[in-house]
Amino acid sequence: MNSRNVTIEELRRFSPLDGLKRENIAALAKKTTLRSLPSGEMLFRIGDAEKRTFYLMAGAVELTDAKGTTQVIRAGSEEARNPIGPMLPRRFNVKAVDDVEYMSVDTDLLDVMLTWDQTGDYEVSELTMSQEPKPDDWMTTLLQTKAFHRVPPANLQAIFMRMQRIDFNEGDVIIKQGEEGDFFYVITRGTCVVTRETPLNKEGIKLAELGVGDTFGEEALISENRRNATVTMTSPGTTMRLAKDDFNRLLNEPMIDWVDCEAAKEVVSNGGKWLDVRLPSEFEAYHEQDALNIPLYFIRLKLGTLDTGVTYVLCCDTGRRSSAAAFILNERGFKTRVLKGGLNLSGLDSEAS
Repeated sequence: MNSRNVTIEELRRFSPLDGLKRENIAALAKKTTLRSLPSGEMLFRIGDAEKRTFYLMAGAVELTDAKGTTQVIRAGSEEARNPIGPMLPRRFNVKAVDDVEYMSVDTDLLDVMLTWDQTGDYEVSELTMSQEPKPDDWMTTLLQTKAFHRVPPANLQAIFMRMQRIDFNEGDVIIKQGEEGDFFYVITRGTCVVTRETPLNKEGIKLAELGVGDTFGEEALISENRRNATVTMTSPGTTMRLAKDDFNRLLNEPMIDWVDCEAAKEVVSNGGKWLDVRLPSEFEAYHEQDALNIPLYFIRLKLGTLDTGVTYVLCCDTGRRSSAAAFILNERGFKTRVLKGGLNLSGLDSEAS
């Protein structure tokens, strides 16, 4: 199955894409692919629930419902201006009548973009800068992030309006380990490295490399602790930053799904997993049975060891560190719950190792 990027002109052939503002449809085009499907192949089947929106570009498809009733849609027709069988779970089997081309769009991204377009008082271009890459890249990256789908549209508008642009040179330290946390950052140009100093390594252990669209600085804001790592520019670059109070009120709270101890136990009994983000010494003193232990400052480094198909119940002593970890995981598409009040107040029967 071949694919290529689509153009703005191609997107404007379809509804409701034709109503998007110029800058927003340009951003969407970068995240949309045009694919081919041979005659006789299935596009999707009844019951499928993948969150993709499909538009027919060339050829014809046959839609068959559960009763066996069929309908043929041809590219260029009035019916083809709308998404193909958009309801989830799918109510039709859709098969290529001949060789077809179709567009595939992430449904959540499309919904967020349409909502943003219709609720914002300005276009993305009003927040842009002259340097490449254009900021609609990082804005689209954030809007496509699964966690941002939980943020109310009015909050999104306020978030982008309150963000401040800061330019940096290569080697500049943006945040330093041990300092008070005051801002949440989004990289809009350039690259950074995240390091953590330890008693045995004063140079700092490299925890992560960050680029355009990546975020950092949330741990200290959520946990109300000092910075647990240093972030340094490895190239000239630019960030947009959001002040602590705005971050917590507009961005963090909508992302956190708190659970009490009974609900946490139920999640785990249904296939979920405890994820304890305290230090190893705290974990060794007591922890939930079969819990994983990844300290908060190692979360980014250990993302590859976690399973996006598992719901993680995050815990610490009070809930602060686990809610910070949840923000990081939610941004990257993981499913999380956070134990309200932490292990100290939960009344759970923890065990010592």
